[in-house]
Amino acid sequence: MSSAPDDWQRPPPGAAGYRRDAIAAAGLAGATFLSWLLFSSAMTAQSHAPWWGGAIFSVLVAGSLAFRRRWPEIVALVVAVTFVVGQYSGIWEQLFNNICLFIALYTVGAWGRNRTLATALRILISVGMLLWLAGVLIFQALNPDTTPDVSRDGPLSQFAAIGLIQIITNLLYFGGAYVFGNAAWASARQREALEQRTLELEREREVSSRQAVELERSRIARELHDVVAHHVSVMGLQAGAARRVLERGPAGAAVDPRAVQALSVIEENGREAVDELQRMLGALRERGDDPSTTASTRGIAQLDELVDEARASGLPVTFSTVGAERPVPTAIGLTVYRLAQESLTNVRKHAGPRATADVRLRFLADAVELEVSDTGVGAGAASPVEGGGGAHLGQIGMRERVAAAGGALELGPKPRGGYRVRARLPLSLAVKETA
Repeated sequence: MSSAPDDWQRPPPGAAGYRRDAIAAAGLAGATFLSWLLFSSAMTAQSHAPWWGGAIFSVLVAGSLAFRRRWPEIVALVVAVTFVVGQYSGIWEQLFNNICLFIALYTVGAWGRNRTLATALRILISVGMLLWLAGVLIFQALNPDTTPDVSRDGPLSQFAAIGLIQIITNLLYFGGAYVFGNAAWASARQREALEQRTLELEREREVSSRQAVELERSRIARELHDVVAHHVSVMGLQAGAARRVLERGPAGAAVDPRAVQALSVIEENGREAVDELQRMLGALRERGDDPSTTASTRGIAQLDELVDEARASGLPVTFSTVGAERPVPTAIGLTVYRLAQESLTNVRKHAGPRATADVRLRFLADAVELEVSDTGVGAGAASPVEGGGGAHLGQIGMRERVAAAGGALELGPKPRGGYRVRARLPLSLAVKETA
């Protein structure tokens, strides 16, 4: 909808509105005819038009209002011309014809689609009526015989008082029709703008609700992947290591084949559980969320525990810290922990049985940097292919977490073999966001 007043058009009232106009116009036409009959009986000194003349007058001046909201300008001209012609045709009805003319002028202001034409037409009719009244008063003043019973003596004579009353009445009459018509048009415009704004707010609430659901689903998917998949992978690796130890036991040692079989089942079920979990989480994930939104309390302080857990699972890991340690925001600490957790999990899964890993945490002047590298012969932290299905959900989550923190992430093989994950997370931006 355009903001320019002349560009807006009031919507039509519809079939029900047009029916109401027709019913009201029919009632006014009947009332006008009955009123004309009463005026004819009351004003016996005047000559009157025949009954069919009164009927035609009633239909034109009142019945035309049935179309007032379809063609307001045309109806206003018809009513105004009929009003004037009726005064010279022996139709002395003075009640409902004034009501009909007021309604016609009001409708032009309230429903006129061309605002310039609506304003010009109302001014033309109002000025024309006032000039006609002034002409009649001047003619009567110059010809006293036309109103012999009206006194003209004194500075404020009876004739002057009647003339002033008529002029003031007509000014209020036409001014009221003009002002009320404009007010109705402005009110309708404001009402439509309010309705449009209400619809926009409802749509915004629906979008916000959907986004909130998507954000929560993505957060749940991320946490499930980071926590559950990590531990299930460790369980599967441990079961596999135990099975191989039993199979390669000392010569002559009695090994229960059922134990080896049970460990094989655990190992296989662990792999299937991780694959199934990744497929399920793929249906939950949506892009564009804020990965830093979480209630987890894990952070940089728990990196030692994470490294110890990796060592316990059979992965040789070294951990070192470079630079003066200092507190970091909770969201940044969680991001560092999840990146290290995902990287070590991928080393165990993809780097090969003889791979080692190195975790380094650097505190820089305005950032914290995490680097996880391995010496494996496989893909390490997995190939950095976007949208590669469930196998790459972890890497997608790493990219999202780093992007949400305003940082940069590097993923790729090292020149001399192995794989490296390096994330740089700015502290200044994070401090501002959490201040």
